[in-house]
Amino acid sequence: MPLSRPRTKLHPAALIHLLGENQDRLALGLSRLSPLAAQARSPLAASAAGDRVAPSPRMMENAVFMSFTFYSTILILKMYVVAIITGQVRLRKKAFANPEDALRNGGLQYYREDPDVERCRRAHRNDMENIFPFLFLGAIYSLLDPSPAVARIHFFIFCVGRIIHTIAYLLRLKAPTRSVAYSVAQLPCFSMALQILLATTPYW
Repeated sequence: MPLSRPRTKLHPAALIHLLGENQDRLALGLSRLSPLAAQARSPLAASAAGDRVAPSPRMMENAVFMSFTFYSTILILKMYVVAIITGQVRLRKKAFANPEDALRNGGLQYYREDPDVERCRRAHRNDMENIFPFLFLGAIYSLLDPSPAVARIHFFIFCVGRIIHTIAYLLRLKAPTRSVAYSVAQLPCFSMALQILLATTPYW
């Protein structure tokens, strides 16, 4: 028959003292863990709790990325302007792409195409075909840690080239103004694409 261990009876004063020591140790451990927990808290958890999440310091300190953001925003705003101009030209020329719009503005005879509207649409389509690839290339290029001055030249040339291209398209400037603006704007894109390929080739 196994022997039972004798139970030790603690005096109430000793028990209170022991509980007090354990409570002090627990409080010390929580105080040490709280800063670590605050640092390890994810942005998603902070957002769910209603806290304001600060922008990534590393990204905000990247001068190349901030320059890319500036020029990209200018180009997106330019696309909005072209879309607004297209709508205004439609209303002025009474050339609508949908029958319900034509009925609302005079009748089905205005459900038609117009050369000026189509010119605006082509300018907008050309923007989408070129600016969207630039947004991808520029974002990846910014992560390669290029020279801020060289990167700014890339972004500036593309932005100015696209603005001149749109002006030449809408105002029907004499050729080859539009073609030259288009070609010049492609140079920084090809340069960025080449540098991205060179940097990522070892990982193919």
